[in-house]
Amino acid sequence: MPLTPQEILKLSPDDASAKAAKGLVLPAKWPQLHHDDQAVWGECQGSGSKPYQVQVDRAGPTFRCSCPSRKFPCKHGLALLLLRAQHPDSFSVAEQPAWVSEWLESRRKRDEKQAAKATAETPAEGEAAATKPPADPAAAARREVARLKQMEAGLAELERWLGDRLRQGLAQLPAQPELWEALATRMVDAKLPGIAYRLRRIGGWVNRGEHWASRVLGGLGQLQILIDAFRRLDTLSVPVQADLRNALGVTVDRETVLKSGERILDDWLVLGQCVEEESRLWTRRVWLRGDQSGRMALVLDHAHGVRRFEQNYVTSTRLEMTLAFYPGNAPLRAIPINESRARERTPPANAPPLDRALDTLASTLAMNPWQWPQPLLYSGAIPYRNGKNWALETASRQLLPLTASDDSGWVLLAESGGGPLTVFGEWDGETLRPLSAWTDDLIWTEEAQPA
Repeated sequence: MPLTPQEILKLSPDDASAKAAKGLVLPAKWPQLHHDDQAVWGECQGSGSKPYQVQVDRAGPTFRCSCPSRKFPCKHGLALLLLRAQHPDSFSVAEQPAWVSEWLESRRKRDEKQAAKATAETPAEGEAAATKPPADPAAAARREVARLKQMEAGLAELERWLGDRLRQGLAQLPAQPELWEALATRMVDAKLPGIAYRLRRIGGWVNRGEHWASRVLGGLGQLQILIDAFRRLDTLSVPVQADLRNALGVTVDRETVLKSGERILDDWLVLGQCVEEESRLWTRRVWLRGDQSGRMALVLDHAHGVRRFEQNYVTSTRLEMTLAFYPGNAPLRAIPINESRARERTPPANAPPLDRALDTLASTLAMNPWQWPQPLLYSGAIPYRNGKNWALETASRQLLPLTASDDSGWVLLAESGGGPLTVFGEWDGETLRPLSAWTDDLIWTEEAQPA
């Protein structure tokens, strides 16, 4: 299934590039437009005497252009794919010119080198992966002790703050929005960015919805559980310690994960993705499911200033790659070890009904209660307008509330025709944020909604 124009535009690093690309979707501006099974390429006439050479590896998609733009993909690469989607008859099958074949060959050799390196670094079965010792173990130990003391002091302040909130009553919170940000800032200073994130998230629930107080109370209870668990850190198993540290915002460094993390080679289906921005920091969550392993995986990327990530992902595409998982009692976050190669676009196979999906979710949360959001994929979901809000209904009249705009709800309902869908989204303990929906093919994605 080819990319839609909406999906192509979502690969843009910013709105300006998307707008500029639309202005180039004119076959007359392209003296040459060609394609084959591997790539799409063309020449776009710019302001200079020589046209820009534009090419896209269809397996990514991955872009390359001879223009001087520092944006990736540039407007020419986006326009080339838009032309392919909107004016396919303007393209002819041709033999790759040298500037295309040489680029693809260099990418192939790089992939082979990465795969060989990954294989060489894979720890032998039954053996721990070799890790590079710190340059100064004593200094590293002192830094760790100092950090733990800072965290302990920060959590003690958090516990006092929680007690104050309960004594004063939650009814005071709508008039005190500044409380959350002030404490979140202090938690960052105490080396507890994970707590800061949770505080801002809980603060956003205040005075939203009929049952906001019970939701906020539950969130505060989760914070107290984190405090209690930290005090028992040394008594917890190593995987649970890893989950707790991650919840507090202490993450394992990337190199350690690449060297010693659990590795799984599989065909990974991109179930859905979302991109969020706060203070010019872009965060992208890409959710995957392994065909053979059945494992769920989360690839988390960050970009500063510009919405630009190293790899493009297209929802409902199956990718062949190896993932290295972060440690934990129910490992979810992972890092791709080698560059992925797209196999095909396909809907998720064997999506479970809601009851079975919730049973699996409950088992996962029992192993790691601090991982939010959680992935949820299930079949038999019928869009339903529940008063002013939207929900998904099953044939047995079960309702799952949605966090979705009114426009998204109506589009989902229209695309479904009132029939059942397979839906994937992020579950936050109260509502599902839908990211993708399928009938026989992908019919809707959150990231492909028009701005």
